[in-house]
Amino acid sequence: MRIGIAGVTGRMGLLLVEETKAAGHEAAGGIRSQGSTKPAPSGVAVLADIAALAASSDIVIDFTHASTATAHAAALVAAGTPWVLGTSGLSLEAEAVVADAAKKIPVVYASNFAAGVNLVLALAEKMGAALPANTFDAEISETHHRQKVDAPSGTAIGIGRAVAAGRGVKLEDVMVSGRHGHTGARKDGEIGFAAIRAGQVVGEHTLLFASATEHIELSHRAFDRRAFAAGAVRAAGWLAGKPAKLYDMMDVLGMR
Repeated sequence: MRIGIAGVTGRMGLLLVEETKAAGHEAAGGIRSQGSTKPAPSGVAVLADIAALAASSDIVIDFTHASTATAHAAALVAAGTPWVLGTSGLSLEAEAVVADAAKKIPVVYASNFAAGVNLVLALAEKMGAALPANTFDAEISETHHRQKVDAPSGTAIGIGRAVAAGRGVKLEDVMVSGRHGHTGARKDGEIGFAAIRAGQVVGEHTLLFASATEHIELSHRAFDRRAFAAGAVRAAGWLAGKPAKLYDMMDVLGMR
């Protein structure tokens, strides 16, 4: 299978190329991340734009910038090319564009492609359902490298959505992020977020459920971005031949 890589000159690009070849696929080419002047990995052609990449690929893996999602969706739909999307920080409007694209092409869109994180998401939803919101406060903390541009991370938001789904609510209705100043007492049912940006941390996430009598923590730490690259290539292989639909890593891992 010919896999195109959007964001091939970014930090994930080399890993995606390596994992693509390790899985027995061909790296069909790539496009640079927004503003990047870095060279592509050896032997991988840099194409003019997303349309050219879509036309030359059987499937495209996309780890670029949230601002590109709408344009990439249009180009991939026009070419009929399946899409594995790992870009974080998408707005609700951009996510709606992705969902609309998935009516025409198969799309795997995930906040995180590591298998361990997706197990955390599954457990977070079960815990959200089992632990009453009026007695167990839910808080999510995450730490990433200093270059990360969005906060909270896409994975943290994914964990929050899983908890909210377990509680039968929408995250947007109960999310509290970046508390500062005189905020007043915490309200029942809130899902809180705290983000740390420091050093070169690949990714750390902790979900805390706290009641007056006990605390439960669920944590995941990533030490190598290769976990994300390997998961994305696995998703690409799984997506081949699937009908148009919006999938996620739970589908890829056979967890639903």
